[in-house]
This record gives sequence, C-alpha cells and structure tokens, in this order.
Amino acid sequence: MSARTTRTRVLAAAALAVATLTLTACNNGEGVRDEGASAGTTSQPSSTPTSESQKNKGTTTGAGQAASSSDSNSKPKDGKGAQNSSGSTGSSDSAGSSGSQDSGPTRTSCTTANTRMAATVVSRPLNHVLLTVTNTGSKNCNVIGYPAVRFGEAQSVPPVFEDSKPQAVLTLAPGESGYAGVLLSAADGSGSNGYTAKSLEVYLNKDAGAAAKPSLPAKGVYVDDSISVTYWQQTMADALTW
Repeated sequence: MSARTTRTRVLAAAALAVATLTLTACNNGEGVRDEGASAGTTSQPSSTPTSESQKNKGTTTGAGQAASSSDSNSKPKDGKGAQNSSGSTGSSDSAGSSGSQDSGPTRTSCTTANTRMAATVVSRPLNHVLLTVTNTGSKNCNVIGYPAVRFGEAQSVPPVFEDSKPQAVLTLAPGESGYAGVLLSAADGSGSNGYTAKSLEVYLNKDAGAAAKPSLPAKGVYVDDSISVTYWQQTMADALTW
C-alpha cells in the first residue's frame, strides 16, 4: 500500500468520524428540545387552567352554599307556620284556663249575703223551732257545722246534739234549703232559768261573721237552759228528730 493511499484512508476515516459526531450532536440537541417543548406545552397549559377553574368553582359553590344556608337560618321557612304555632300556644293557654274554671260546679260558703233565713215554731215535737236556710245565690254553697243562735239577750251559744252530725257537709244548689232544729225548753218542765224571747239572731255557724235575724211570733217563745241545736240537715224530718 502506498503512502498516498494510506493518507487518503486516514483522512476519509477522520472526515467520517467528524461527520458522525456532528450529526449525533445535532440530533441529540434537537431531540431534547422537541421532547422538552412538547412535554411543556402539552402538560402545563392543560393542568393549570383546570386547577384554577376547580378552585374558582369550589370557592363560588362554597360561598353560594354558605349564603343559602345563612338565608335559610335567618328567615322563617314558613311564615304561616310560625303564626300557627304562636296562635296554638295562645289558644291552648286560654282554652286550658277556661276549661279549668268551667269544669264542674263552683262551690262557695253559704253566708247571709247569698241565703235567706226563716224560723218556724212547730207543733211537733213540742217546744221546737225549725230553722230553714235557703240558697238565694247563683252558685252552689256549703253550710258548715251547726247554727249559733241567740234568743233575746242571751250571752252564750247553745250546745249542739253531737249525734245529729251528718256524714258530709251540706251543699245547697241555688234555690235549695237546709234545716236545723232548736229545742227551746224541756218538755217536762225540768229546765231552769227560763225566759220569754221576742228576737232571734242566727249565725250559720259559730265562726260566721254576720247574723241573720228571722222574725219570731209576736208573743215570743219560751226558752230555758235546756236549749240545744242540731247540725244542719238535708231534710226537715232529720232536723226535728232531737
């Protein structure tokens, strides 16, 4: 092989090596830029707007829901319902109050203001006066205990026949009457300190504040220390038993 041929081959080999290096460097540079540009332009623009849009949408939706919740809590859901609730409370109270007042008959104590008193001298039994108290009011009233009577100028209240005590308090409806008997004197004349009384005061019971003053016969009635009274009774027969 001649020196020229050898030189030529060396130069050719060198040129081929240079060309190869140049081509490799060029391809690698452009390839990195193309792939990098493609990855950057494709992923970043699509991901960023989507993220911002979601954030904005989430913020808007949350604010809208909060405002809606605030409005629903601050305003009555149903104005008519609120009025009905208020109305039912008022009507319930008034109805309950009215019902409790009107349930059952109303009772009060019998007094000289709501009763009328009468005193009648009876023929049987002897030496007895029948007291009659009548309810002149508009409500039921109770007659408690026994009458406290004072004939003429007597200073003490006569005793009561304890055996005449009824099982229950006497209640008088409007227009109804109750009765009590008064034994004026001993039938056999065994009584003492007798006198003739022409006036009578009757207290419905020993604790009553005012007295009724029923009339007596003009000639008066004879009273001695045997005087006694019965409890208030439902009937005249019961009142005149003692």
